[in-house]
Amino acid sequence: MTDEIEEIRRQKLEDLRNRKETGQSDESEAQSPSEPIPVNGNAELTETVTGYDIVLADFYADWCGPCQMLEPVVETIAAETDAAVAKIDIDANQKLAAEYSVRGVPTLVLFADGQPAERLVGMQDEAQLRSAIEKHS
Repeated sequence: MTDEIEEIRRQKLEDLRNRKETGQSDESEAQSPSEPIPVNGNAELTETVTGYDIVLADFYADWCGPCQMLEPVVETIAAETDAAVAKIDIDANQKLAAEYSVRGVPTLVLFADGQPAERLVGMQDEAQLRSAIEKHS
């Protein structure tokens, strides 16, 4: 995971240099999508995390009742906040779930500037998620 963090940092630094050279400002940063992004594998998660300033990664399972209850909350967060939301099915991405020490679902990992900044386990309400996002924005 340390190599991945270094790669994310390298990519962010390269993006910043490119923006400086071309005269682009941070406001040209990609707008967060209004729907959750399905993520399959480490490469897609890395691409998502480096593509947006704030990413809420939702590690879930289809069979998980609390995950199903959390889904509309996560969809609202994607639609109404500046955070991108990544959805990661732990059954299809067991290695990725293990990398992020997901022991129970739902587990939400908030990434800020490419780095894991906060971890929330279990059912969360919309206010808790908004507060976490605002704290790291």
